[in-house]
Amino acid sequence: MANALYPKWKEALIQNSADSDLDGTGSTGVFCALIDTGTYTYNSAHEFYSSLSGIVGTDQEIGATKSYTNGVFDGADLTFSSVTGASVEALVIYRKNAGANTTWRLVAYIDTGVTGLPVTPNGGNITVTWNASGIFAL
Repeated sequence: MANALYPKWKEALIQNSADSDLDGTGSTGVFCALIDTGTYTYNSAHEFYSSLSGIVGTDQEIGATKSYTNGVFDGADLTFSSVTGASVEALVIYRKNAGANTTWRLVAYIDTGVTGLPVTPNGGNITVTWNASGIFAL
């Protein structure tokens, strides 16, 4: 699978649906999950976080360092602390809100162009280094 923006998120953007923007922080921020593709397979029909399986470690926020320049979304590299569990081959970016995870919009599936993937957790930290050209472009 190549990197992809979830079609349901693009649809939500076009319709200006609730929680489709990527400018929140904290409990309404943009987060990244480590994914074991032996358990989860990308599906263009997936819309919300509750569709995910194979999540490894604790999701990290792409925090206040987010940028939006010329249609490119970017943010600081992430460090997932003390990760144990299955292998990690992909990342999923999603927009969290104050509601249940059945309302957290899936934004992007990334399995190529990220330094450090795939990786097998050993209890240490996993650092995600985004591509120098940004996380994704619209």
